[in-house]
Amino acid sequence: MITNGFTYIAVLLLLAAVLVTLEKSTGWKFFKFIPAVVLLYLLSMVLCTLGVWDMAETKPAYSALKNSMTYAMIFTMLLRCDIRKIIKLGPKMLLGFFTAAITIMIGFVVAFLLMKGVIGSDAWMGLGALCGSWLGGSGNMVAVQAALDISEADMGYALVIDSIDYSLWVMFLLWAIQLAPKFNKWTKADTKLLDEVSTKLADDAKLNNKPITFQSMILIIGVALTVSAVGQNVGAFLNGSLSFLDKATWTVLFITVLGLVAAVSPLGKVAGSAEVSNLLLYTVIALLASRASLLELADAPAWILTGFIILAIHGVLLLLFSKLFKLDMFTAAVASLANIGGTASAPVLAGSYAGSLVPVGILMALLGYVIGTPCGILVANIMKMLA
Repeated sequence: MITNGFTYIAVLLLLAAVLVTLEKSTGWKFFKFIPAVVLLYLLSMVLCTLGVWDMAETKPAYSALKNSMTYAMIFTMLLRCDIRKIIKLGPKMLLGFFTAAITIMIGFVVAFLLMKGVIGSDAWMGLGALCGSWLGGSGNMVAVQAALDISEADMGYALVIDSIDYSLWVMFLLWAIQLAPKFNKWTKADTKLLDEVSTKLADDAKLNNKPITFQSMILIIGVALTVSAVGQNVGAFLNGSLSFLDKATWTVLFITVLGLVAAVSPLGKVAGSAEVSNLLLYTVIALLASRASLLELADAPAWILTGFIILAIHGVLLLLFSKLFKLDMFTAAVASLANIGGTASAPVLAGSYAGSLVPVGILMALLGYVIGTPCGILVANIMKMLA
């Protein structure tokens, strides 16, 4: 069993390297159905389940790196983005976001009605807190807990669902990206604007054909890590002064602004930002999956089943509304994860689809923080009336 934090990180990066190398060099058709990024998520979960590393001993390494790498990844991905073109996607993205949010709320109410005889009529409290998290983030979960005076025991069940069900949903959405062409054809989605924006950003990137050098790589890495470090300090400061948003939200907002500004500066034309952002992307995905043990499925199985029912209802309704509103795969998937995963994973999914569209994931996830607490409390009270 691995107890050393450095060894734990090294194994995850080696796993990512092996999978990417196999995908790029072998030409196996297998990777067309299960991309390397999905395999990385799945195998990291399997290794965690098998107890390859000690969760307690390696937690400091995970805690020190996960958020820091996520913030650095967001910054480097934003270096390739022109926000003036992204804004053109606004109306459809908002429709997708609120469609996802409403279907999640419906999922909680229906799942509670179906499962309250098993998980208990007081389960509305824990599910209400979880709803706050799945509409916004951890800060919203804590806010709903405080507002409804939810016990730590009920919160424990909510956290188990949040860990297992959320992790599998992220893996599913990462896998589903490859189905985008078929999905868009089925929904008759007009992806012209999305394709134009994505293509234009990709073409702009190709125009910058400067060679990747040691100097360009170390510049991007150094700036990205520094922005991540400074951003976290700024986030903590702003959270202490303006506490209506949590530290993570302030940090993401600050780094997003810096990234968008840097994208139109000479730094945005430095070669290597795509390669560095992909490296950070795979690192973050491996870290996220490495804390989700499949053994937790044995803990509170009825609650975990409730979580899957919520996701199933959300998924089916989102599918139907996507057909009705002619939403494309990118809009539907990122909207879903912007709610359920927040700023931690929505940019990851957006970046996996197209690195140039990361700001969409960030902005949609930030919108989730706005609605998470009030809507979580609303859903909790609806379930309470139905208890």
